[in-house]
Amino acid sequence: MRLELKGLTKKFGSFTADDDIDLIVEPGQIHAILGENGAGKSTLMNMLYGILEPTSGEILIDDEPVRFRSPGDAIDSGIGMVHQHFKLVGPFSVADNVQLGREHVKGGVLDRKAARKAVLDVSERYGLKLDPDAVCDDLPVGVQQRIEIVKALSGETELLILDEPTAVLTPAEVEELLDIMRNLAKSGMSIIFISHKLKEVKAVADTITVIRRGKVVAEVSPEDSETELASAMVGRAVSLQVDKTPAKPGDVALDIEDLVVYDDRGLAAVDGLNLQVRAGEIVGLAGVEGNGQTELARAVLGTVKADSGKIAMNGTEVTRWSPDRRIDGGLGYIPEDRGRDGLVADFTVAENMVLNQYRNHPYSKNGVVDHAAVVKRAEESIEDFDIRTQGPDESVSSLSGGNQQKVIIAREMSRPRRVMVAAQPTRGVDVGAIEFIHKRLIEERDAETGILLISAELDEILSLSDRVAVIYNGQIVGEVSPDTPREEIGRLMVGHRTADDKTAGEPAGKASGEDAGETADDQADTTGSAGTDDSDPAQGGDREQ
Repeated sequence: MRLELKGLTKKFGSFTADDDIDLIVEPGQIHAILGENGAGKSTLMNMLYGILEPTSGEILIDDEPVRFRSPGDAIDSGIGMVHQHFKLVGPFSVADNVQLGREHVKGGVLDRKAARKAVLDVSERYGLKLDPDAVCDDLPVGVQQRIEIVKALSGETELLILDEPTAVLTPAEVEELLDIMRNLAKSGMSIIFISHKLKEVKAVADTITVIRRGKVVAEVSPEDSETELASAMVGRAVSLQVDKTPAKPGDVALDIEDLVVYDDRGLAAVDGLNLQVRAGEIVGLAGVEGNGQTELARAVLGTVKADSGKIAMNGTEVTRWSPDRRIDGGLGYIPEDRGRDGLVADFTVAENMVLNQYRNHPYSKNGVVDHAAVVKRAEESIEDFDIRTQGPDESVSSLSGGNQQKVIIAREMSRPRRVMVAAQPTRGVDVGAIEFIHKRLIEERDAETGILLISAELDEILSLSDRVAVIYNGQIVGEVSPDTPREEIGRLMVGHRTADDKTAGEPAGKASGEDAGETADDQADTTGSAGTDDSDPAQGGDREQ
């Protein structure tokens, strides 16, 4: 399929999201689109997919003008789309979600056997493991992303749109997806690939279009350097390195002692974990995703119960405190899943800014929320944190993923705090926003906040952290300097303790049944990511990613 966009424009009132966009995607081409959060990329794809109607301009397929009034029209024309924000029905099974809009019917009723077979056929063909009977709400975000991809590939797709498809995938899944994209392109499929991750774009794209503030500003080559691509995206020089002075650690700000947290199946997701974070330092938690990081972060916040052990903040035990009391006591929290745990989609930007403060002065008077004070706070944060929005009263669900993340960052960094848990703080944001968030985290550290950083990006852990703690099977198996060779960190990530441990060279904690020496390089690979658990939640793995 050959796709051409001519002068495509979309306005929302006086706001122009996309302005006179010209674009050509040739058959069998992987055409990457780069741009800041809020640059207009998703709006452009939503017009192409029939979700939004263009204000002006043309869409041509194989040189013939087309008009899409709905996603069904786009699907019928051979276009599939994987959305940045999932379009899944949570209580439905994988098979039910995949067949939505193209239901298998036999004798006037849904043919669930045929639906299951369709899922298995497509997932096997493209190497995306899925259990067709699993309920979507019960699956981690990485597996939900697989469902979206299989759903898009289930029809007679000739052009596939991937809108930030790797934002929630683990490194192994990312590499798998890039291989799938290459194979699809070789078979003649046209692909539009939207991503903030420059390494991925350079690895897979044939050509790159850069959009800034709703306009095409450059056509660049994947041979260009990451620095050149980043500068084209944001319109200025961008530092891809973290600038920081040596930390000056103070007293213990967060003290976790012998912590045990059981998951819903009665397994110890956190298994006797010990960790300290001092004021004025960043402790990075490195590990294969699914080894207790999520449960640890939620236990510190208090949204999951500590089955045993202690948690203290600034010398005061908070193990039995409610989340509200911990927040009022100076805990900041950036959740790994902003859609589920960080924002209320139907609330405005301003309302989301004070989700955990609306009861407090100056946002509440005599038990009544002071809307003017809330809006004033939002206006200040929008400017300070460069949030691309039409205003404080815009629904937060209308923002791009990166700007939603900035709303959370602004909320958590604009109130008194002594301890910060930052879980995947830059997931799904562009290079300019990553630079900004990293700078703010360093400023937090220098203001004597103790920061626990949890990230799947090993580059991020090593560049930001003053100390690195490695987690495996719910235990800390070693603490190392960020200058430690990746190979050594990789061995720790698969369960080998540090050399000064009496069990050095033997897997720590519960046996994993894998050879750590053979997998260490995979876990700390050149993608700069922290790796993924070999167990597959979609196939009965024992860890949630």
